[in-house]
Amino acid sequence: MMNRQSKTGPARFCVTNAKGGTGKTTVAINVAGALNDRGRDVLFIDLDPQGNATEGVGLVEAYDADPPTLFDALTGDPSALGELICEGEEMDVIPSSIDMLQAEHELTIADLIARVNTQGGDIDQAALASFAINITPEMVTGSHALDTLDRALSTLDADYDYVIIDCPPFYGKLTDTGMYAAQNVLIPALTEATSERAIELLMDQMAAMERQTDASINTLGVVANRVETTSEDETMLEWFNMAFPDSPVWEVRKRVALQRAFSAGQSIFATEESCDMAAVFEDIAAELDEQFGFTDTEVPA
Repeated sequence: MMNRQSKTGPARFCVTNAKGGTGKTTVAINVAGALNDRGRDVLFIDLDPQGNATEGVGLVEAYDADPPTLFDALTGDPSALGELICEGEEMDVIPSSIDMLQAEHELTIADLIARVNTQGGDIDQAALASFAINITPEMVTGSHALDTLDRALSTLDADYDYVIIDCPPFYGKLTDTGMYAAQNVLIPALTEATSERAIELLMDQMAAMERQTDASINTLGVVANRVETTSEDETMLEWFNMAFPDSPVWEVRKRVALQRAFSAGQSIFATEESCDMAAVFEDIAAELDEQFGFTDTEVPA
């Protein structure tokens, strides 16, 4: 059993895989829906500049909202995060924004300033900051600048059981920021050979981030998504179990009902449509509760 993020704070995890088309966001939304179905209060953060999760929970208009946005909370005022929460029936959501398209650039500059702070050199911090939108040298005080989401989350007054972070489908500073804030990852992956390389790259990214920071990243499990009955699927399921011997591997088979729920801005748990894969997401939620130390008595009747 692992500890929650803190004695008073919510359990945090991010859903991440740089390979496109894995159904990462659908997995994240349905895990959140399953946790809500168990009586958990969930805050869902869409860290992806493309805003797929924002669309998938029915908040398309929020993507084009005026500042402050998630971009400003990550690169300017961390306390702005609380202003961005959109309340929902299944989960509260901090939506992505079109402004997030600039986040990778901004966080890269912040991290360069942090490296100058730590390693010294002749690089002018003010010159670096001149290429930024919000970041100033005074805002970067540590040996890295990957703690921006972590600091923003620490300003929230709301009481949640879980914070779920849907990371972008690429490896960079923005994904590092999500992993640093969560320090727990849930990995969605397709049962096809190309997933091996994607997961190896994820492991490399996690190791590099751990070397740069004081973080230690824990793998909660692998969600094998859109599983079919082919020999390649069987081979990849064996590989997942071999690659993650200490983590559960769940199998989610391809179901149109999951896509229909996504298009309706809901998880499968908020629809009236029956889907056998709901049981898999229920298993994932139950396992997460166990890993994070929630007891059966904490599940409302």
